[in-house]
Amino acid sequence: MTGPAPLTPQLSEALAGPSQRSAVAPFYVMQVFVEAEARRAAGLPVYNLAIGQPGTPAPTVAREAARQALTGHRLGYTGALGLPELREAIAGHVLTWYGIEVPAANVVVTTGSSGGFLAAFLAAFGAGDVVAMPRPGYPAYRNILASLGCTVAEFGCGPAHGFVPSVEMLQNLGEAPAGLVLGSPANPTGAMVPAGRLAEIAAWCRASGVRLISDEIYHGISYAGPAACAWQFDRSAIVVNSFSKYFSMTGWRVGWLLVPDELLDAVDRLIANFTICPPTLSQLAALAALSAHEELEANVARYAENRALLLDALPTIGLDRLAPADGAFYVYADVSDHTDDSLAWVRQVLAETGVALAPGLDFDTTDGHRFARLSFAGETAEIEQAVTVLGKYLAAG
Repeated sequence: MTGPAPLTPQLSEALAGPSQRSAVAPFYVMQVFVEAEARRAAGLPVYNLAIGQPGTPAPTVAREAARQALTGHRLGYTGALGLPELREAIAGHVLTWYGIEVPAANVVVTTGSSGGFLAAFLAAFGAGDVVAMPRPGYPAYRNILASLGCTVAEFGCGPAHGFVPSVEMLQNLGEAPAGLVLGSPANPTGAMVPAGRLAEIAAWCRASGVRLISDEIYHGISYAGPAACAWQFDRSAIVVNSFSKYFSMTGWRVGWLLVPDELLDAVDRLIANFTICPPTLSQLAALAALSAHEELEANVARYAENRALLLDALPTIGLDRLAPADGAFYVYADVSDHTDDSLAWVRQVLAETGVALAPGLDFDTTDGHRFARLSFAGETAEIEQAVTVLGKYLAAG
């Protein structure tokens, strides 16, 4: 008995190509990461300051919880919104960090913050809705929204403004958008929105009928005081957070949302259809990670050391126009003295030196050709070597 006949060339050519919704820009830093790993596999030196992930593994207690779960837990499905005990624990974490009481029912566990953004955007916005975001900003906001048929209205929020948005910028958009996506601490700049400014923005959103999506995945990693949570000012906002950054669990893919009552059912239905539930093993590990404060604070102390190293060293090699880096683990540097094409430049730097950087084009399609992002989440020794090698390269001109 023979199988089905292969498609003829005529039939293959008649099939539709990729959908319009897939026509989003690549995430260029991931391409740089792949090129860096290929270089490493070839035995060449690599100093990876491109990728935005901690250089440390998940906390010890999280890994131990996962080990025990592998032998003692069935690891079946959980509810779409996550393990009840993890949702309760996250609500307790929010109370401890921000002093606000959040019902566990409003906590939604997601498959990474990426799954959280997708659920939040689908629940809050329809095709054709205008959603605003400052630039520079995390490219996945823009690309996910575009793939869902939303119109993204970016507004400049550069060095002249300390990379921090304001109500005045939002008013200058003209007609109020359906939503605003705001990250603090921000990727790629590390800029933090002060609590008073966030309160003003949240009040403007509420008065203008604008749904605020607050990206808080770098909370816990700050150097100028703690970050404010949007739910301290507006419970109609959607808060996105994650175990990836502060909790050092990028590959475990666990995030969470704080969801207002009116959107809970929509988020529940969407997640149940998209992913059924977040990974159970990862949820159990995340539950344990919430108790790893001492180990995690040691990570933040190392980031602070690395940050000071870069902020001191980069001006000595000619990179002296830097974003605030008040939180997260990035320095966003103006490299326009060396290039007007950041993507081509970071690839050239990688090929000639082994230093991997993220192109500003990822984060800002208007002015990003003049910038590059450096991550200081890795090992201090590697960062020191990278600065030395990069400095020699820039000096050679």
